[in-house]
Amino acid sequence: MSQGEPAGTATVYGCTVLHGGTGAAEAGPESVLLPGHDVPLGRYTVVRRLLPQRPRRMVGAWCFVDHFGPDDVSDRPGMQVPPHPHTGLQTVTWLAEGEILHRDSLGNVQAIVPGQLNLMTAAHGIAHSEQSPAEHPPGMHGLQLWVALPEEARHGEARFEHHDALPVLRDGDVTVTVVVGESGPLRSPALVHTPLLGAEVLFSGPGEHRLPVDPAFETAVLVMSGTADVAGVALAPGSLLYLGQGRTEVPMEAAGPARLFVLGGTPFEEPLVMWWNFVGRSHEEIARARDDWMRGGRFGVVPGGQEPLPAPEMPTVRLKARDRHGHVLS
Repeated sequence: MSQGEPAGTATVYGCTVLHGGTGAAEAGPESVLLPGHDVPLGRYTVVRRLLPQRPRRMVGAWCFVDHFGPDDVSDRPGMQVPPHPHTGLQTVTWLAEGEILHRDSLGNVQAIVPGQLNLMTAAHGIAHSEQSPAEHPPGMHGLQLWVALPEEARHGEARFEHHDALPVLRDGDVTVTVVVGESGPLRSPALVHTPLLGAEVLFSGPGEHRLPVDPAFETAVLVMSGTADVAGVALAPGSLLYLGQGRTEVPMEAAGPARLFVLGGTPFEEPLVMWWNFVGRSHEEIARARDDWMRGGRFGVVPGGQEPLPAPEMPTVRLKARDRHGHVLS
């Protein structure tokens, strides 16, 4: 996995702002504004990676956040990610524009369009591909997120869920969709393994909204499009605002159309080793997963006949388990 490191931090009115990010700041002492960095995904897509970063590796069990687009793919293939493996995590795919066809080694073939959720639980191991179909919409915009699985769930059987109807709340010109987890009275049907929140907040015009959150949760907000003021911090696309714990709601205000995504969850206390497409607990576990992928068998075969993505070589230094703050544990 490619992980960029920010150049430095500065504190402005109690909000830590990482150089290279967007926005300026008035927020509580726990707030940290994290800029993303660009990473190629396959041959045709560049994503902005927002987690993990050195100052903030996780938000609850959310351990990985990629924001892609908005891109004009009217004369391009769009997303073309060949078969690749996963262990120890769930993938959450959420679209604002476009269409992606998911195929996995369990035999699932499922298209996803905006407003729908694809949730894949890798557990002990699964392989999948994600591709824009040959006839696809002209725009591509969305999120790919990972949720780290706790010890009691990460060794089980893989599974896949598609949800084309999710709970929605309308508040004037604001529409809230709870994608995973729960917020106030809204609860997603998606199966998760730790207390969690993933919610889209869509402003169709000027408006305000206060999203209820569990005070035990760590909370963060990213802006997918437009601009918004979140908890006193001005945000533009391309950054993630970490808000810490202890809040019962997240105040948001937009002067015009904007699309935000809120992440939350109880702090994830288990140590993690993250490398390439694997989430594990030790160097040896990651090395085994890589060898199993290259030899075949454990992860199965993704239908469609596309050439699988080879794993990179293991690093020459030992991979270290880290806690949610990034501290090395082994």
